[in-house]
Amino acid sequence: MQIRRILFLALLLIAVAGGAYWWQARGIPQVTAVAAARGTAVEIVYATGGVEPVRWAKVASVIRDRIVEICDCEGRSVAKGDVLARLDDREVQAQMKELRAREGFLKNEMSRVSALIERGAATTQAYERAAMDLQQVQGLISVQLERIADYTIVAPMAGVVLRRDGEIGEIAEAGQILFRVGVPAPLQVVAEVNEEDIPRVQLGQLVLLRTDAFPERRLEGRISEVTPMGDVTAKTFRIKAALPADTPLKPGMSVEANIVTREKENALLLPTDTVQDNAVFVIDGSRARRRPVTVGIRGTRAVEIVAGIAEGERVASPAPAGLKDGARLRVLAAP
Repeated sequence: MQIRRILFLALLLIAVAGGAYWWQARGIPQVTAVAAARGTAVEIVYATGGVEPVRWAKVASVIRDRIVEICDCEGRSVAKGDVLARLDDREVQAQMKELRAREGFLKNEMSRVSALIERGAATTQAYERAAMDLQQVQGLISVQLERIADYTIVAPMAGVVLRRDGEIGEIAEAGQILFRVGVPAPLQVVAEVNEEDIPRVQLGQLVLLRTDAFPERRLEGRISEVTPMGDVTAKTFRIKAALPADTPLKPGMSVEANIVTREKENALLLPTDTVQDNAVFVIDGSRARRRPVTVGIRGTRAVEIVAGIAEGERVASPAPAGLKDGARLRVLAAP
């Protein structure tokens, strides 16, 4: 009986001690300890864009009508002027026949008036009127020929048909892109950069590219062009990055572009989430000691610490909001 009472009291004491520890630890923030280490500090400008050939063209219809003929040429080479598609031009051809008939009639009329003038049976005014009517019809014929030409869609340049959109029987809308024709290489990335970041972007800078198609492969480019004027509505500037000849990227792929604007080797680095208001919390046993630091290059994942902390010192990551100098911490790990 007495042994049971002693065991009960011991268990009660353990439970009370555990509860007290839990209650006390509940308000103590837990952090991961991260040591300041040497590495390469990189400052980047983020952009999104797509891959396209340096030389290419979009081929669109300028009128609305039905497609009656279209080439099966996707992926094939074409020469400048090759016919890619034809639209239904029966109506405009009928109008052309009418104009040609009027032209023939007016030519005959001029010949008849000329003969009458020679015999003194007509005046020069009648001849001039017939000549003016003929010139008017010939002008309409020139306009109609231009309209008829719009019904034949041709390649604007020599290259490869990169993509074809449209089938026989479909209605091609005015402005609808039916073909994309270009030279498959070289390729470039065309991306949009926020206007607040564009002052840091310069020609020749390294661009690190990422796409889901090649998640583990390092992809690079170089800034080759920065548009002089931005988009006021989107508040962005267009940049172009030249790609190497051996790039695995293909036209039409979407990419994330990280433009390296500054780079410094052998810099003292800490994770970005450890720095708050230019200060870090150094771990001193189970206490947090707030220490101001001087920050250099700020990257997306790490920041350069110029002064205020030594290599190997451990800091809280992330620094909990509202943490005070000297506050207790629960350190989970020290990688």
